[in-house]
Amino acid sequence: MRKRVVITGLGVVAPNGVGIPTFTKAIQNGVSGIQHDPELARLDFSCQISGKPTISEELALDYFTALELRNFKATGILYGVIAGMEAWKNAGLTIEMNDVPDWDSGTIFGTGTSGIEKFRESIYKIDDLQTRRLGSTAVAQTMNSGVSAYLGGKLGLGNQVSTNSSACTTGVESILMGFERIQSGLSKRMLVGSTSDSGPYIWGGFDAMKVCTFKYNDTPENGSRPLSASASGFVPSSGAGALVIEDLETALERGATIYGEILGGNCNSGGQRAQGSMTAPNGIAVQKCITDALLNAGITAADVDAINGHLTATAKDAFEIENWCQALNLKGDDFPYINSLKSMVGHCLSAAGSIECVATVLQLHHDFIFPNLNCEDLNPEVLDWISASRIPQLALTKKMQYIAKASFGFGDVNACIVFKKWSTT
Repeated sequence: MRKRVVITGLGVVAPNGVGIPTFTKAIQNGVSGIQHDPELARLDFSCQISGKPTISEELALDYFTALELRNFKATGILYGVIAGMEAWKNAGLTIEMNDVPDWDSGTIFGTGTSGIEKFRESIYKIDDLQTRRLGSTAVAQTMNSGVSAYLGGKLGLGNQVSTNSSACTTGVESILMGFERIQSGLSKRMLVGSTSDSGPYIWGGFDAMKVCTFKYNDTPENGSRPLSASASGFVPSSGAGALVIEDLETALERGATIYGEILGGNCNSGGQRAQGSMTAPNGIAVQKCITDALLNAGITAADVDAINGHLTATAKDAFEIENWCQALNLKGDDFPYINSLKSMVGHCLSAAGSIECVATVLQLHHDFIFPNLNCEDLNPEVLDWISASRIPQLALTKKMQYIAKASFGFGDVNACIVFKKWSTT
């Protein structure tokens, strides 16, 4: 029999809040984390606003030693370790400093890249014939699995410790991978999530592709506009989200707080066929991902109370709504409530799915739906499919049973997960 998998810990490093208490208050009140970015302006980016978490030196020293932080430039690892260890502590788990690994616990923690600032520094040093001055942590900071390696060492994890990478679907995929491992009995507990580096060397390619907004450099908080007729592209952002998930028996045995349950989900690809490409989704695959996720979770479209969409504030927003409507066979006033965290934090790239999953679980646990910002001028192509009443622009108090969350990424890859409010039945 497959094991039930529940969520017992949450951690987050987001542009509008570092730590679960601050982040929860921010999303309940529609607080934006988008600000003017002087570095992007200096480098003459078209988009000169971004979402970057604020990490003080004091906070960093709560998670890393002063020696570890010497010449440390991997912002994604910094964010991921803070979010991951917060989730671990939030789950009521301790860090054992003995010689025996925790064989029952592991991590799958995703990223798009790691330590790009460290890469840049290393390249210059090598070109200047200073290879011996790279430092002993250059590899650990720049290998993609650096974030999971750091977490594995700090927590003494003895089960699977690895990193996944699937563009914007990375975060949801990591949670589903951990879910499947626990469900099959290969581990009792997994720390899952994803992270993304900050800065121009991560965001520059997107600016060059002209998929980032350029119209709101003087009004940053208005810049991220999913579902809006005046959206002009996404706001580049960064951060990390983390969840501790474990089998129900283990969670109950130790008296853990349970934030919600994972019922199931699905990952697939459109194969870059039909209208799908490296940068565009194949709508048939998106619809299949959603319907297969509901099937795997054992619920129907009518059961879905709300959706946390991918919804990036690009021209694909209306197409995403169309795909949800086709997959669920629901439209107009019958469609579930839908929101996009990106209106507050921008597009956190490989960290987006996990941060948005944390926000989704918080909604279920605390009985609210966070608002969509900056869509007072709703895209008429969206309104062709769903009613404006389904797109809350103010926070709602609402008890819900099921929320579906999806992410769609470059390479024509898709992931959808279904969360359920915790109950003993």
